Amino acid sequence: MVIPGINSKRFIQISDSHLGPLASEALLGLNTDESLHDVLALIAEKESGFDYMVCTGDIASAGHESCYRRFVSIVRHYFSEPLAWLPGNHDSSAIMGGVDLPQKPESRVIDLGKWLILLLDSVVPFKVHGNFEQGELDYLEQMLSANPDKHIMVMLHHQPVLVGSKWIDQYILQNADAFFSVVDRYSNIKAIVWGHVHQDFRSMRNHVQLIATPSTCVQFKPLCDDFTVDTLMPGYRWFDLNDDGTLNTGVERVTGKEYVIDYKSAGY
Repeated sequence: MVIPGINSKRFIQISDSHLGPLASEALLGLNTDESLHDVLALIAEKESGFDYMVCTGDIASAGHESCYRRFVSIVRHYFSEPLAWLPGNHDSSAIMGGVDLPQKPESRVIDLGKWLILLLDSVVPFKVHGNFEQGELDYLEQMLSANPDKHIMVMLHHQPVLVGSKWIDQYILQNADAFFSVVDRYSNIKAIVWGHVHQDFRSMRNHVQLIATPSTCVQFKPLCDDFTVDTLMPGYRWFDLNDDGTLNTGVERVTGKEYVIDYKSAGY
């Protein structure tokens, strides 16, 4: 069991659960409700407590309201801690924003004391790639300029840099240059974190950590030109956000299970 430090906040990221309209539905043979339950059970086993959980998009397979209701219900079965979400390319931002839920997940900003987590919407309706509307970039600029005393983490769905897999890098954040032109003006941004790529990824850019997180369902094999399913298990990412602006992070994966997955699939 992992215990957070005294002067840090424990932050949990899950991503890309791909829930179908029915609990029995699967992605490439894997029942995505089952794997989400398994990852949440793993978090309950590994974490003595945390301050916030966020899902970085593709909660649903096709943006059905029932998926969002079921997602929150499943998470609440395990945890009462605060929950946030942001949309992915398989989601419907409008449905996520409009669904009537008790204790509706936060969708914009998470205040963790010394740290501020900014949640951005990179979805282009009916497209797989990402792009920020000007209003989203304006919101980012506004929040950054208003919080110079905070350590900042920016979260979105799409990767803003290439991860080295040609097939999914075509679905990158298309206006990453405009995004980084804002980011580069603020030295208090410590990390940019995303989902979408269904894999662990770590890099650095101008002293800002760049981090992607595995899916709670099917994993994509890194550094592949063509769509390739990985044999790694579903997982989540934890962060310790320290008061001095440093962070520690790691990935934990489900063990002791065998899932039915179509590893030979050429896409989904």
